[in-house]
This record gives sequence, C-alpha cells and structure tokens, in this order.
Amino acid sequence: MAQAEGRVAMLRQRIETLAASEKQKFSEADRALFEEFKAALGRGEIRAAERGDDGAWRAHVWVKQGILLGFRMGALVEMSPHDRSLRFFDKDTYPIKALTLQDRVRIVPGGSSIRDGAYVAPGVVCMPPMYINVGAYVDEGTMIDSHALVGSCAQIGKRVHLSAAAQIGGVLEPVGALPVIIEDEVLIGGGCGVYEGTIVRRRAVLAPGVVLTGSTPVYDLVRGQIYRRTAERPLEIPEGAVVVPGARAIASERGRDWGLSLYAPIIVKYRDEKTDAAVQLEDYLR
Repeated sequence: MAQAEGRVAMLRQRIETLAASEKQKFSEADRALFEEFKAALGRGEIRAAERGDDGAWRAHVWVKQGILLGFRMGALVEMSPHDRSLRFFDKDTYPIKALTLQDRVRIVPGGSSIRDGAYVAPGVVCMPPMYINVGAYVDEGTMIDSHALVGSCAQIGKRVHLSAAAQIGGVLEPVGALPVIIEDEVLIGGGCGVYEGTIVRRRAVLAPGVVLTGSTPVYDLVRGQIYRRTAERPLEIPEGAVVVPGARAIASERGRDWGLSLYAPIIVKYRDEKTDAAVQLEDYLR
C-alpha cells in the first residue's frame, strides 16, 4: 500500500510540474509521462474525484490537470477505420480505449465508444450506442444503456443503471470543480440529465425526464425541504430519494395571469421494498 501511494505521489508531482510549465512543445519523455498517467487513470488507480471517509466527495485537481495536459500535447490525427467507411479526427493522445475479453466488460455490438483514460470495471454492460469520455470512472455491475453519455471525469458507482438517452455531464474545467457523482445502486431513468457537479447519493431513483443542474432547486415533499447548490456545496439528491419531474407556479403577476409554471424536480417518496421490486429486473439483464 505504501509503495503504491509513493508511486502515485511521485506521479502527481511530475504531472503538476509539467502542467505548470506552460510548454507548447513536448519531448518524448513528456509524452511517456502522460502515457504513464493515462494508464493509471484507465486502471482506476487514480481518479478525478473520490469520496472521503466523512462521505464528502473531493476533486483531485492534479488528475484533471493531467487530463487537460493530454489535450495540450496531443496532435490532431485521423482515427478512421481501415475501410474509411466513417471518418474520425481527434487528438492522438486520446484514442479509443483498447479492451480485451479479459477485461470482462460487455460491449454489445452497435457503435459504442469508450475513450482512452476512462476506467470501466469488470461486469459493466454497454448497450449501443453509448459513450464514455476520458477521466470517467464506471464501477462494477453498472449498465449504460443505449444513447447514454458518461461525461469527462464523471464518477459512476456500482450497480447503477443509466437508462436510454440518460446524460451524465462531465466537469473537466475549472480543475477544482467537482464532477457529477452518481453513487452505488442509483437508477437513472430514460432521458434524464445530471449536470454541473450534482451528487446523486446511493440508491436514489430519478424517474424518466428528470433534469438536475446547479441552478435547479429540488423540492422534497416527504421531508419538507428544498435542496439547492450553494457556494460551499453542490446540489445533492439524498440517499434513497425517488425524484420525478414536476412544475411550480410562477409567483409574479404576469406568471399568475398567464398561468405559467417552471420545471421543478420533486422528491415524492424514499426507496422502499416496492421500489426495489420494480428495479430488480436489472439483475436479470446483466
């Protein structure tokens, strides 16, 4: 353990030094350092954010600096398939992640893509087409359904289901900002969007169509509270909360006269045995 921590500390120091150099041209040694960093990121040995023993999530600034460094040093190259049936052009530092059968990640045929520098654990199921961006961390047993996105640096827990067309935003910049966090056993319904460093705590359920952003107040009918992002804390959805899309009336005179309302996510209950039975189907699909 101490040896591994020492390697990470040394890697961090070297990445921070290179990132601070503001180089525009990079040597072979610089490229080798970045490849070492990216490999550790892809193995899940380092992460863009981690949860502490106190339950609080914290961003690792140096990891995000290293990811940005890869964009700085990368050259735009062609990444099209050999038959050129499709044409792709991207930075040579971020090709498609090379996976093998031994990784035990189930990728169903049909156009999915995982960028190098993302960690995808054994037992993850990828339904086509879906996309996982650099710096993302996807833990064991998670299902990423069709047309779902896992943005850069997003942290996805164990046994999560991202339903069809779910969008999990990434937060790469500013480097100190927390990315989107989806904790263990969360169910994200179809067409949901979670953005701007929002934290969805374990076993929560987002019904189809729920959208959470940093400026979105969430109304808890069960506990009689309103959750908002503050200067000190991101928006958090409590553990086990069941969130549905709703609306709140606009209180201004014009709003009342015109009968207008604004979108409002609403917590209508907390997860119970009935909710668990409704999501148990996931186990049979893995």
